[in-house]
Amino acid sequence: MKFEFADRVNRLPPYLFAEIEKQIKEKKAQGVDLISLSIGDPDLPPPPFVVEALKEEVANVKNHNYSFSQGEPDFRQAVAEWYKKRFNVDIAQDQVVALLGSKEGIANAARAFVNPGDRVLVPDPAYPVYANGSTILCDGEAVPMPLLEENGFKPDFDAIKAKKAKMMFLNYPNNPTSATVDKKFLKEAVEFARDNNIILCYDNAYSEVSYDGYKAPSILEVDGAMDVAIEFSSLSKTFNITGDRIAFAVGNKQLVGGLTKIKSQVDSGPPVYTQKVAVKALAAYKSAEPPEFLKKNNQILSERRDTLVECLGDVGFPCEKPKATFYVWVNCKGDSMEFAAKLLSVGVAVTPGVGFGKHGEGYARITFTQPKERIIEASERIRKLFK
Repeated sequence: MKFEFADRVNRLPPYLFAEIEKQIKEKKAQGVDLISLSIGDPDLPPPPFVVEALKEEVANVKNHNYSFSQGEPDFRQAVAEWYKKRFNVDIAQDQVVALLGSKEGIANAARAFVNPGDRVLVPDPAYPVYANGSTILCDGEAVPMPLLEENGFKPDFDAIKAKKAKMMFLNYPNNPTSATVDKKFLKEAVEFARDNNIILCYDNAYSEVSYDGYKAPSILEVDGAMDVAIEFSSLSKTFNITGDRIAFAVGNKQLVGGLTKIKSQVDSGPPVYTQKVAVKALAAYKSAEPPEFLKKNNQILSERRDTLVECLGDVGFPCEKPKATFYVWVNCKGDSMEFAAKLLSVGVAVTPGVGFGKHGEGYARITFTQPKERIIEASERIRKLFK
């Protein structure tokens, strides 16, 4: 028998990361000593207290029942307390919903509000879920907002045709460009959304991975943001638990309520034990300052960043040191697929920028989620390749 995909599935472009994973497997099967600087999955372990908490909460048989669609009350309370400590933002429990990772929440938020034909403003280049999982799978129309180097990889709100737009996605610290913003930009974003009656979905998954004194803001710190915004945050990058799938969305009550309504129909929330662990993890914050384990992790990442950026500059690909995320966005001076293929030939996997959108062409995203000695080895391979 032959079955036809729905039209919305046929409209999806190939998922670049799946293709990269395939290439990595093939190279490893060939015996190649492959250094993967492509997928943004932290190699550093979770802090020991998180691992111990996971053991304890999994062992509690009461934690293996269904959770609430919106999440456990103590988890939502912990999120509210974290927002107060970290951003000095007051959040009520009914403004919080637990997520199976922020990616899931981003896709389901669109399902709650986007109708067929609605226009959705999506950054370009960007994490593919905004245009694909959120917009195309809701039969919406993705309207690219170019993120150009000359504009600091931020959208130009004056140039955006906002007519009939229903929703807008923003993501800072940014994946893939690693660009950061200040509250002045966030104020402009909120005013743009309010003036045009647009739902503002703000992806803040990398807020805690930062360097050189930079502290990423929450969009909810901006006056008026609660009228239009929902913010997505994740414990994945902060606590190095990407596979445990625990995150949350906070903000406007109606937006959180719509997302919760969708989730009540399609899943039963994250496991109770994962939420209990998250409560203990978030409690590691005693103030707006990062906990000691996070300071140490970010110091390790910054040293790797420096090594990688120095190497790229030496071989003719200068780039700025990112203030946040674990990505370097490098101008590869040509076809990004060819650049990635060239590096793959010496056993270094990176992500071609075109996979993030039309305006990602000419760039490559290189991660530094590998031990420093592997970063050094990758740097030597890149150096020999281009010199």
